[in-house]
Amino acid sequence: MLSEDVVAEHGLVVVPLQVIIGSTPYAEGSETSADMVAEALRAGQPVSTSRPAPEAFVSAYENAAASGAEAVVSIHLSSEISGTFESAQLAAKQVSVPVEVVDSRQVGLGTGFAVLAAAEAREAGEQPEGIAGAAHARAEATSALFYVDTLEYLRRGGRIGAAAKLLGSALAVKPLLRIEDGRIVPLEKVRTTGRALSRIEDLAVEVAGDRTVDVGVAHLATPERAEVVAAHLRERIAGVRELVVGEVGAVIGAHVGPGMVAVVVSPLA
Repeated sequence: MLSEDVVAEHGLVVVPLQVIIGSTPYAEGSETSADMVAEALRAGQPVSTSRPAPEAFVSAYENAAASGAEAVVSIHLSSEISGTFESAQLAAKQVSVPVEVVDSRQVGLGTGFAVLAAAEAREAGEQPEGIAGAAHARAEATSALFYVDTLEYLRRGGRIGAAAKLLGSALAVKPLLRIEDGRIVPLEKVRTTGRALSRIEDLAVEVAGDRTVDVGVAHLATPERAEVVAAHLRERIAGVRELVVGEVGAVIGAHVGPGMVAVVVSPLA
């Protein structure tokens, strides 16, 4: 969920996953958007996702080498949720440049904050091992909490994991979930959307404590909810270095569905 401006500022290279709407594949970012995904889901169209082929990473790594890179640090969303990390590992064995492949064990902005930590380490003069270490450390310290209107989209995509235990009562509760060791796990059950969002705010404040943190608030097709949560967190978390608000990417959107709100709290070292 890093913006194009941030990607450009740090000289990052993004290898997109694919979103398949109906039977048509689209590259995330350049060919599709979260809004397209939300509309398709609301219309009942089948929506799925696909990891990049190893060849896409081979091309990216070799292009980096051709541009003068002596090594590559390649950071990815959780291997428990996507096969992207595996594709990157396979590609790393086929190229002429050394590649450090990092499994962030996070998704969305959780992975994004790990990427930013790596970029800052590179700009500070760290070697590839130190850059990868910065990404690992930031990802491990990050907490990702999220609310979904329904678990149905996670169920369809096979990403529901331990949260499947909530399915039987999904109509009676509003589920709060979190990322734990790369997996989606249940956190709490509440009765209303308002209470769910209020509870996520409370938990985010607890996680932040008195530390300096970056905070991200992400949503799918519900900007009003996200802005309210973000405004409350700006007031309640004293140590915010940066607070980012935005819509999730199309790939994550395909699995969480419209109405999702996530809060990511990422302490600085």
